[in-house]
Amino acid sequence: MKSLAPILTVLAAILALWYAASVLLNRQWTYDQAARAEQTVTVAEVLKDTMLQERPVLPAPHQVAAGLWDGFTGQAVTSKRSLVWHGWITLSATLVGFLIGTMAGILLAVGIIHNRAMDMSVMPWAIASQTIPILAIAPMVIVVLASLGVTGLIPKAIISAYLSFFPVVVGMVKGLRSPDQMQLDQLMTYNASRAQTFWKLRLPASMPYLFASLKVSIAASLVGAIVGELPAGATQGLGARLLQGSYYGQTIQIWSALFTAAALAAVLVMIVGVIERRTLTRMGMRT
Repeated sequence: MKSLAPILTVLAAILALWYAASVLLNRQWTYDQAARAEQTVTVAEVLKDTMLQERPVLPAPHQVAAGLWDGFTGQAVTSKRSLVWHGWITLSATLVGFLIGTMAGILLAVGIIHNRAMDMSVMPWAIASQTIPILAIAPMVIVVLASLGVTGLIPKAIISAYLSFFPVVVGMVKGLRSPDQMQLDQLMTYNASRAQTFWKLRLPASMPYLFASLKVSIAASLVGAIVGELPAGATQGLGARLLQGSYYGQTIQIWSALFTAAALAAVLVMIVGVIERRTLTRMGMRT
């Protein structure tokens, strides 16, 4: 119970600040409506109205909660208004992009530690690629692939992979290079080949680094999938919900989609964490 007290205290503070911000940002609409009707409003009426506006500047927590409840339970799962359906569309692109990015990152890391030329050439380009804003790349990827007849899941997955491969590359390079010289020399005395050194020493030593990078990578992959849904005028996915909400001023819809994306990211990171604990425990690297 003592461990929950700090969490609940922070949560209560966030909710209090959120409600206060909702009143401050939404009250102008109330005053404008009252001025047009040539009426005066009391503080109590302002507080009540700011909590009940259909298109508030900043939705109150209970409005976002109501939007989430309606999106998850108030609609059929196959409905285009269901957050479950939109979440699945985004999740599918996230997982495909995460898989592509992870495999590409691991292969690049293996090549970098075994080939000096790749280390000097590929790694700087990998770093430079992350300096380009994803919002600038996403439309180009979608337009180019659409001209080739490739639409739907694949463009979003490629954008996800673009964001997710870099943490894996950096983490795996660090992990594969983590064994110290004494350990490498010991394997040399056993006449171990480069392949044996990789499988018996470098790869097991890199596991903690790999899982740490996968947690970052899968969250970045989700961001990539959502960004990939924005520039195409998509009608499916959480990115499409954000886009439609911005078009029509549906801020409650926008915040509901944002919270759904955040919850989805949290679940994905937790799943990676569970796999990490079980894997490292079986390898004897964690008790």
